[in-house]
Amino acid sequence: MRAEALLDGGSPVDGGGAASTPLLKTEMLTVRFGGLAALSEVNFQVAREEVRAVIGPNGAGKSTFFNCLTGVLRPSGGRIIFNGEDITGLRSNLISQKGIARSYQITNILPNATALENVRIAAQSRRHAWNMVSHHSAFADINARAEAALQSVGLLGKAGELAANLSHGEQRNLEIGIALATEPKLLCLDEPTAGMSAAETNETKELIRRIAKDLTILIVEHDMEVVMELCDRITVLHYGQILAEGTPEEIQANPKVLEVYLKT
Repeated sequence: MRAEALLDGGSPVDGGGAASTPLLKTEMLTVRFGGLAALSEVNFQVAREEVRAVIGPNGAGKSTFFNCLTGVLRPSGGRIIFNGEDITGLRSNLISQKGIARSYQITNILPNATALENVRIAAQSRRHAWNMVSHHSAFADINARAEAALQSVGLLGKAGELAANLSHGEQRNLEIGIALATEPKLLCLDEPTAGMSAAETNETKELIRRIAKDLTILIVEHDMEVVMELCDRITVLHYGQILAEGTPEEIQANPKVLEVYLKT
Protein backbone atom coordinates (compact mmCIF):
# COMPACT_ATOMS: atom_id res chain seq x y z
CA MET A 1 0.00 0.00 0.00
CA ARG A 2 1.37 3.42 -0.94
CA ALA A 3 1.62 6.30 1.53
CA GLU A 4 0.79 8.70 -1.32
CA ALA A 5 -2.65 7.12 -1.65
CA LEU A 6 -3.28 7.76 2.04
CA LEU A 7 -2.34 11.42 1.61
CA ASP A 8 -4.35 11.91 -1.58
CA GLY A 9 -7.65 10.33 -0.48
CA GLY A 10 -11.04 11.74 -1.33
CA SER A 11 -13.41 13.75 0.77
CA PRO A 12 -14.73 11.97 3.88
CA VAL A 13 -18.32 11.32 4.68
CA ASP A 14 -19.76 13.20 7.62
CA GLY A 15 -20.03 10.77 10.52
CA GLY A 16 -22.43 12.73 12.66
CA GLY A 17 -25.65 11.41 14.11
CA ALA A 18 -24.61 7.89 15.09
CA ALA A 19 -26.13 6.59 18.29
CA SER A 20 -23.94 6.75 21.38
CA THR A 21 -24.40 3.10 22.37
CA PRO A 22 -22.04 0.94 20.31
CA LEU A 23 -23.49 -1.85 18.23
CA LEU A 24 -20.21 -3.76 18.42
CA LYS A 25 -17.33 -3.63 20.83
CA THR A 26 -14.38 -5.81 21.76
CA GLU A 27 -12.68 -5.91 25.12
CA MET A 28 -9.03 -6.98 25.32
CA LEU A 29 -9.54 -9.18 22.24
CA THR A 30 -6.51 -11.43 21.78
CA VAL A 31 -5.65 -14.18 19.29
CA ARG A 32 -2.46 -16.21 19.58
CA PHE A 33 -1.06 -18.72 17.14
CA GLY A 34 1.53 -20.52 19.22
CA GLY A 35 3.84 -17.83 20.52
CA LEU A 36 2.65 -15.23 18.01
CA ALA A 37 -0.01 -12.71 19.02
CA ALA A 38 -1.96 -11.93 15.85
CA LEU A 39 -4.23 -9.68 17.93
CA SER A 40 -3.16 -8.27 21.27
CA GLU A 41 -5.72 -6.84 23.73
CA VAL A 42 -7.74 -4.93 21.13
CA ASN A 43 -10.38 -2.59 22.54
CA PHE A 44 -12.64 -1.47 19.71
CA GLN A 45 -16.16 -0.21 19.22
CA VAL A 46 -18.46 0.77 16.36
CA ALA A 47 -21.48 3.02 16.73
CA ARG A 48 -24.83 2.14 15.24
CA GLU A 49 -25.24 3.29 11.62
CA GLU A 50 -21.52 4.05 11.37
CA VAL A 51 -19.30 3.14 8.42
CA ARG A 52 -15.93 2.13 9.86
CA ALA A 53 -12.79 1.03 8.03
CA VAL A 54 -10.07 -1.19 9.45
CA ILE A 55 -6.78 -0.65 7.64
CA GLY A 56 -3.16 -1.61 8.15
CA PRO A 57 -0.14 -3.10 6.42
CA ASN A 58 -0.08 -6.78 5.45
CA GLY A 59 0.16 -8.86 8.61
CA ALA A 60 -1.41 -6.17 10.79
CA GLY A 61 -4.18 -8.50 12.00
CA LYS A 62 -7.09 -7.27 9.88
CA SER A 63 -8.20 -10.70 8.61
CA THR A 64 -7.76 -12.24 12.04
CA PHE A 65 -9.93 -9.49 13.51
CA PHE A 66 -12.67 -10.05 10.94
CA ASN A 67 -12.50 -13.81 11.43
CA CYS A 68 -12.98 -13.41 15.19
CA LEU A 69 -15.96 -11.12 14.78
CA THR A 70 -17.66 -13.53 12.37
CA GLY A 71 -16.93 -16.78 14.21
CA VAL A 72 -14.31 -18.20 11.86
CA LEU A 73 -11.71 -18.00 14.63
CA ARG A 74 -12.15 -18.39 18.37
CA PRO A 75 -10.33 -15.72 20.39
CA SER A 76 -7.60 -16.73 22.81
CA GLY A 77 -8.78 -14.05 25.23
CA GLY A 78 -11.08 -11.08 25.65
CA ARG A 79 -14.71 -10.57 24.70
CA ILE A 80 -16.86 -9.59 21.71
CA ILE A 81 -20.10 -7.79 22.56
CA PHE A 82 -22.68 -7.36 19.81
CA ASN A 83 -25.95 -5.51 20.33
CA GLY A 84 -25.47 -5.86 24.08
CA GLU A 85 -24.84 -9.63 23.97
CA ASP A 86 -21.60 -11.51 24.53
CA ILE A 87 -20.99 -13.52 21.34
CA THR A 88 -17.40 -14.52 22.07
CA GLY A 89 -16.56 -17.92 20.60
CA LEU A 90 -19.93 -18.56 18.98
CA ARG A 91 -19.91 -20.53 15.73
CA SER A 92 -20.22 -18.53 12.53
CA ASN A 93 -23.77 -19.72 11.81
CA LEU A 94 -24.94 -18.57 15.24
CA ILE A 95 -23.20 -15.22 14.84
CA SER A 96 -24.95 -14.82 11.49
CA GLN A 97 -28.28 -15.45 13.20
CA LYS A 98 -27.44 -12.71 15.72
CA GLY A 99 -27.23 -10.23 12.85
CA ILE A 100 -23.64 -10.12 11.56
CA ALA A 101 -23.07 -10.84 7.87
CA ARG A 102 -19.87 -10.69 5.83
CA SER A 103 -18.46 -10.81 2.37
CA TYR A 104 -15.09 -12.39 1.63
CA GLN A 105 -11.92 -11.16 -0.07
CA ILE A 106 -12.28 -14.05 -2.53
CA THR A 107 -15.75 -14.21 -4.06
CA ASN A 108 -17.86 -16.80 -2.24
CA ILE A 109 -20.91 -17.62 -4.39
CA LEU A 110 -22.52 -20.68 -6.00
CA PRO A 111 -21.40 -20.26 -9.63
CA ASN A 112 -23.82 -22.81 -11.10
CA ALA A 113 -26.87 -21.31 -9.41
CA THR A 114 -28.67 -18.21 -10.66
CA ALA A 115 -28.25 -14.86 -8.96
CA LEU A 116 -31.75 -15.22 -7.48
CA GLU A 117 -31.05 -18.74 -6.22
CA ASN A 118 -27.86 -17.58 -4.51
CA VAL A 119 -29.70 -14.84 -2.66
CA ARG A 120 -32.80 -16.94 -1.95
CA ILE A 121 -30.74 -19.58 -0.12
CA ALA A 122 -29.42 -16.87 2.20
CA ALA A 123 -32.90 -15.43 2.74
CA GLN A 124 -34.33 -18.87 3.53
CA SER A 125 -31.60 -19.53 6.07
CA ARG A 126 -32.91 -16.58 8.07
CA ARG A 127 -36.67 -16.88 7.61
CA HIS A 128 -37.37 -20.65 7.65
CA ALA A 129 -35.87 -23.86 8.95
CA TRP A 130 -34.54 -26.13 6.21
CA ASN A 131 -37.41 -28.13 4.74
CA MET A 132 -36.84 -31.10 2.40
CA VAL A 133 -40.53 -31.35 1.49
CA SER A 134 -41.73 -27.84 0.72
CA HIS A 135 -40.54 -26.28 -2.52
CA HIS A 136 -38.91 -22.86 -2.23
CA SER A 137 -41.81 -21.36 -4.20
CA ALA A 138 -44.06 -22.12 -1.22
CA PHE A 139 -42.35 -19.31 0.66
CA ALA A 140 -43.55 -16.10 -0.95
CA ASP A 141 -41.80 -14.01 1.68
CA ILE A 142 -38.48 -15.66 0.80
CA ASN A 143 -38.85 -14.82 -2.86
CA ALA A 144 -39.81 -11.26 -2.02
CA ARG A 145 -36.83 -10.85 0.28
CA ALA A 146 -34.46 -12.33 -2.29
CA GLU A 147 -35.75 -10.04 -5.02
CA ALA A 148 -35.44 -7.02 -2.70
CA ALA A 149 -31.82 -7.95 -1.95
CA LEU A 150 -31.04 -8.21 -5.66
CA GLN A 151 -32.77 -4.90 -6.26
CA SER A 152 -30.65 -3.25 -3.57
CA VAL A 153 -27.42 -4.29 -5.32
CA GLY A 154 -28.66 -3.51 -8.83
CA LEU A 155 -28.93 -7.10 -10.02
CA LEU A 156 -32.68 -7.73 -10.16
CA GLY A 157 -32.50 -7.54 -13.95
CA LYS A 158 -30.07 -10.47 -13.90
CA ALA A 159 -31.98 -12.61 -11.41
CA GLY A 160 -32.12 -15.57 -13.80
CA GLU A 161 -28.48 -15.33 -14.89
CA LEU A 162 -26.04 -17.97 -13.68
CA ALA A 163 -23.67 -16.42 -11.16
CA ALA A 164 -20.71 -17.75 -13.15
CA ASN A 165 -21.77 -15.62 -16.11
CA LEU A 166 -21.81 -12.34 -14.19
CA SER A 167 -18.89 -9.93 -14.45
CA HIS A 168 -16.37 -9.83 -11.58
CA GLY A 169 -17.90 -6.64 -10.21
CA GLU A 170 -21.40 -8.10 -10.43
CA GLN A 171 -20.26 -11.24 -8.63
CA ARG A 172 -18.78 -9.15 -5.81
CA ASN A 173 -22.00 -7.18 -5.53
CA LEU A 174 -24.03 -10.38 -5.63
CA GLU A 175 -22.08 -11.49 -2.58
CA ILE A 176 -23.14 -8.28 -0.84
CA GLY A 177 -26.72 -9.08 -1.87
CA ILE A 178 -26.37 -12.54 -0.32
CA ALA A 179 -25.22 -10.93 2.92
CA LEU A 180 -28.08 -8.41 2.85
CA ALA A 181 -30.62 -11.21 2.36
CA THR A 182 -29.79 -12.45 5.88
CA GLU A 183 -31.11 -9.11 7.22
CA PRO A 184 -27.99 -8.13 9.17
CA LYS A 185 -27.53 -5.34 11.67
CA LEU A 186 -23.78 -5.28 10.94
CA LEU A 187 -22.32 -5.91 7.48
CA CYS A 188 -18.61 -6.78 7.33
CA LEU A 189 -17.05 -6.22 3.91
CA ASP A 190 -13.66 -7.79 3.26
CA GLU A 191 -11.91 -6.01 0.37
CA PRO A 192 -15.20 -5.22 -1.42
CA THR A 193 -13.48 -3.57 -4.42
CA ALA A 194 -10.61 -6.07 -4.83
CA GLY A 195 -9.88 -6.83 -8.48
CA MET A 196 -12.40 -4.35 -9.81
CA SER A 197 -11.96 -1.91 -12.67
CA ALA A 198 -12.24 1.81 -11.92
CA ALA A 199 -15.81 1.84 -13.20
CA GLU A 200 -16.78 -1.20 -11.09
CA THR A 201 -15.12 0.36 -8.03
CA ASN A 202 -17.16 3.54 -8.47
CA GLU A 203 -20.36 1.50 -8.79
CA THR A 204 -19.55 -0.45 -5.63
CA LYS A 205 -18.80 2.75 -3.73
CA GLU A 206 -22.22 4.06 -4.70
CA LEU A 207 -23.78 0.75 -3.64
CA ILE A 208 -22.13 0.94 -0.22
CA ARG A 209 -23.30 4.53 0.20
CA ARG A 210 -26.88 3.46 -0.52
CA ILE A 211 -27.00 0.51 1.84
CA ALA A 212 -25.17 2.42 4.59
CA LYS A 213 -28.30 4.49 5.14
CA ASP A 214 -29.86 1.54 6.99
CA LEU A 215 -26.86 -0.46 8.22
CA THR A 216 -23.73 -0.41 10.30
CA ILE A 217 -20.84 -1.31 8.01
CA LEU A 218 -17.32 -2.46 8.84
CA ILE A 219 -14.85 -2.49 5.92
CA VAL A 220 -11.38 -3.96 5.49
CA GLU A 221 -9.99 -2.28 2.40
CA HIS A 222 -6.60 -1.53 0.83
CA ASP A 223 -7.84 1.16 -1.55
CA MET A 224 -7.34 4.34 0.46
CA GLU A 225 -9.47 6.43 -1.88
CA VAL A 226 -12.40 4.11 -1.17
CA VAL A 227 -11.73 4.28 2.58
CA MET A 228 -11.43 8.06 2.70
CA GLU A 229 -14.57 8.63 0.65
CA LEU A 230 -16.86 6.16 2.40
CA CYS A 231 -15.95 5.93 6.06
CA ASP A 232 -16.96 7.97 9.09
CA ARG A 233 -14.01 6.71 11.12
CA ILE A 234 -10.92 4.60 10.53
CA THR A 235 -9.08 2.17 12.79
CA VAL A 236 -5.43 1.44 11.95
CA LEU A 237 -4.04 -1.93 13.06
CA HIS A 238 -0.30 -2.58 13.28
CA TYR A 239 1.22 -5.82 14.60
CA GLY A 240 -2.11 -6.85 16.09
CA GLN A 241 -2.70 -3.65 18.05
CA ILE A 242 -4.62 -0.45 17.40
CA LEU A 243 -2.12 2.16 16.26
CA ALA A 244 -4.61 4.97 15.70
CA GLU A 245 -8.30 5.76 15.33
CA GLY A 246 -10.04 8.83 14.01
CA THR A 247 -11.81 10.56 11.18
CA PRO A 248 -10.31 10.36 7.70
CA GLU A 249 -8.78 13.83 8.19
CA GLU A 250 -7.22 12.81 11.50
CA ILE A 251 -5.79 9.61 10.08
CA GLN A 252 -4.35 11.40 7.05
CA ALA A 253 -2.55 13.81 9.37
CA ASN A 254 -1.39 11.24 11.97
CA PRO A 255 2.44 10.99 11.93
CA LYS A 256 2.44 7.46 13.38
CA VAL A 257 0.18 6.23 10.58
CA LEU A 258 2.24 7.94 7.90
CA GLU A 259 5.42 6.40 9.31
CA VAL A 260 3.93 2.89 9.18
CA TYR A 261 2.82 3.29 5.57
CA LEU A 262 6.04 4.93 4.45
CA LYS A 263 7.92 1.90 5.75
CA THR A 264 5.80 -0.61 3.79
